[in-house]
Amino acid sequence: MGETEILERLKEAVVNFDESLVQEMANKAIEEGLDPLKAVEEGMVKGLDIIGEKYEKEEIFLPELMMAANVFQTGMKILEPRIADQGKEREKKGVVVIGTVKGDIHKIGKDIVTLLMRTAGYEVHDLGEDVDLFTFIETAKKVDADAIGLSALLTSTLSGQKDVIEALTQNGLRDKYIVMVGGGAVTQEWAEMIGADLYAENAQVAVRKLNELITQKRK
Repeated sequence: MGETEILERLKEAVVNFDESLVQEMANKAIEEGLDPLKAVEEGMVKGLDIIGEKYEKEEIFLPELMMAANVFQTGMKILEPRIADQGKEREKKGVVVIGTVKGDIHKIGKDIVTLLMRTAGYEVHDLGEDVDLFTFIETAKKVDADAIGLSALLTSTLSGQKDVIEALTQNGLRDKYIVMVGGGAVTQEWAEMIGADLYAENAQVAVRKLNELITQKRK
């Protein structure tokens, strides 16, 4: 089996949510001596790009998006150790600290964003739920984050997002980080009112918007 066919079938595996095919083709890539990083970037990532476009056009929905992300992760478990063996690594798009704000224990939306960001090539530090502002800020400083993601599902916990932004400002750190807000209670109007950089109504949009802001930040 040639390189072109392996890459095409890795792409198809992600698009068609085919876990057994991605395992077969990832192993085949290794057997045939294909560059594992190329297998990821020109095979599976291409499939994710198609899935992302379909999701934004509402041709597929969240369950399918998650299935594709899980298939991608299955392939990564096989290929990533080989990439590391070669002394290579996927190009890291950026470093993100993410968590659900103080008083809020909801995590599903945050977990989806975390999965998709990792899949897209971000190093993500997930702080979990009910996270106080000190932990957000100290972790961002410690890991040299590019962005901080603040999730809130409840109207009663929205103020936690505002508190983090205010604390960043008071400590002279506001311009250092892209601040993303999301969650069931969050709106574009709220994001603008508290001075967040990015609001996204779903995980796929969050990744796309963050890609754009990271690119601008590094110019």
